[in-house]
Amino acid sequence: MKSIPQIQKFMTTQPHSIGYDISIKEAMNMMREHQIRHLPVENGGRLVGILTDRDIKLAASFKDAENLISEEIMTPEPYTVSPNTPIDEVAKRMAEHKYGCAIVQQENGKVVGIFTITDALRVLLEMTQENYKH
Repeated sequence: MKSIPQIQKFMTTQPHSIGYDISIKEAMNMMREHQIRHLPVENGGRLVGILTDRDIKLAASFKDAENLISEEIMTPEPYTVSPNTPIDEVAKRMAEHKYGCAIVQQENGKVVGIFTITDALRVLLEMTQENYKH
């Protein structure tokens, strides 16, 4: 019987991140440039939140939205896992809570990866192709 792989096998390594004081406009430009939808938010190298494209779209309706910074609209305390967490545990928790991503952190708090819904779909495709070859 195969053992369940760890999240580090499937995560996107070295994810782009932003500082807590970065403008929403800068964050939006970074997302567009790198074609991503999630940005870990850090303060002094410490993870403090997650900023998503959805957060930015919702904030766009605020008065003076162009003057907002990431700290003001981010989600604090994002879902985090260690690189050794089994992928099924991560997928279950993401589905149960409707999380769009999991931030992968080392024990010392350093962000080393991100696992998104898109990554999960790639895993599903890979597993399906392995188990149901034509």
